[in-house]
Amino acid sequence: MDRLILDHVLDHEANRANQVFFTQPLGGGPVQDYTWGQVVGEARRVAAHLQSLGLPRGARVAILSKNCAHFIMAELAIWLGGYTTVAIFPTETAETIKYVLEHSEASALFVGKLDTWPAQQPGVPKGLPCIAFPLAPAEARRDFDGWDAIVARTAPLAGRITRQADELAMLIYTSGSTGTPKGVMNTFAAFSWAAAAAGEFASERVGAGTDRRVISYLPLAHSFERTWIEGAALIEGTTHMFFADTLQSFIEDVKRARPTLFISVPRLWLKFQQGVFAKMPPAKLERLLKIPILGRIVAKKVLAGLGLDSVVYAGSGSAPLPPDLIRWYQRLGLKLGEGYGMTEDNSVSHTSRLDIDGQAEPGWVGVPMPGVEVKLAPDGEVLIRSPGQFTGYYKQPELTAASFTEDGFFRTGDLGERRPNGLLRITGRAKELFKTAKGKYVAPAPIENLLLAHAQIESCMVSGVGQVAAYALVVPAEDLRPRLADSALRNEFEVEMAALLERVNAELTDYEQLGLMVISRDPWTIEAGTLTPTMKIKRTRIETIVAPQVEGWYARGQRVIWA
Repeated sequence: MDRLILDHVLDHEANRANQVFFTQPLGGGPVQDYTWGQVVGEARRVAAHLQSLGLPRGARVAILSKNCAHFIMAELAIWLGGYTTVAIFPTETAETIKYVLEHSEASALFVGKLDTWPAQQPGVPKGLPCIAFPLAPAEARRDFDGWDAIVARTAPLAGRITRQADELAMLIYTSGSTGTPKGVMNTFAAFSWAAAAAGEFASERVGAGTDRRVISYLPLAHSFERTWIEGAALIEGTTHMFFADTLQSFIEDVKRARPTLFISVPRLWLKFQQGVFAKMPPAKLERLLKIPILGRIVAKKVLAGLGLDSVVYAGSGSAPLPPDLIRWYQRLGLKLGEGYGMTEDNSVSHTSRLDIDGQAEPGWVGVPMPGVEVKLAPDGEVLIRSPGQFTGYYKQPELTAASFTEDGFFRTGDLGERRPNGLLRITGRAKELFKTAKGKYVAPAPIENLLLAHAQIESCMVSGVGQVAAYALVVPAEDLRPRLADSALRNEFEVEMAALLERVNAELTDYEQLGLMVISRDPWTIEAGTLTPTMKIKRTRIETIVAPQVEGWYARGQRVIWA
């Protein structure tokens, strides 16, 4: 493409110097605004500092931080300096941090906003140059050169800085739901194309002249947030980006931003709904929503309570979203659609176009975005080719070769079905299919979606390799878990789960039907290693943890049991 992402950024620096780009909470209430002029100005100074370290062009420079204004400023500094970004999920262990830094051969590291830095620091090789963001933990700000100090003492890189289309903009290490993280290589051409495509889609949905406000809170180390929030904003230029302070302040942070475009993942959409139900029983809310005029007032109030009353378009990605959950939000008046993409295509593949008849439907992930080619392999695997495609896995040429068809389509590993107009439904992951003793393959994702439609379930996993029938392992909703110590409520929950089991089985073929439901006493978390940083379940990890108990579950002969 003619114009890469830095071309847009430098134009905004010149033409929008005084326009506020970021609003960053500083903790405890205060916020700080950054204009385009400040953002690029500080990035130019830190880029000059990186160059003073003598790093070769294309050197990998890592960022370990939660989302904040300085994450994106650091990425711009890396690009302006002539380098390649390696972003590490802020929840990773010292072991994974060490692996990524060593595998990528990182020459420097930005340390930012983190919750567990003392436990993570042992993963940073001794002698690696480190720079602390202003919001970094006190220990990091004490031990390392500080961002603000560097900005204060360093002259900025001058002039119109350019990068080549085929240069690597970033290595994105997959969140690793199975196995070791892989380094996905994305060039400036691929990322710029994807960011422009995401920005164009958002502009079409939000509409010309509408304020573009977003809140960045899903991990910027992941492709989804990097393309759809950061990349699109860097290209489009008029977006006002807000950041979240803490998990506890999140709803207030969203209310401050009043986003017009909001992107989330299934687990959070479900938690939002469960938060609403904790204040008003589902049946009562449904009755109110059906009342003319009052229903619209109630719906608006519910969305305002979530900070989403100004949202013009909402999207969900990363994992399947239960169709009933989509319909629930749409009844509230929220235009919520699913999308589909992978790190390997910069998260630009399919989107739900709610404003176009036939191009959006709950349970389907939409149609191909312009420029994206799609076909299904004979076994149903979804194959994708686009200008936003990655160039390969870093230091893994054999895996790279095996990941493409002879005609250049990426093998996604997802199974799907398509309608003649291109509407796509994902039916499962090829590697997640398993056989019970009945000898037929079971796809867990569609069954999990049926279970997740229940308001009292936070997350679930369907498994049962070699067993007489599959089982479902479920985690009760967050607001419900503390109250299950009450024996009466616990019995009521067991009865409800037994009824749900029967309802779900009635929708499944005989070989898919669940033999039992197991209720987990503990939630799955990123910290425990049972969720990825993007809040997808780590299926293999959970199966390993429960493996010693599985035979005993079946031996009990009960339909609903507690793990």
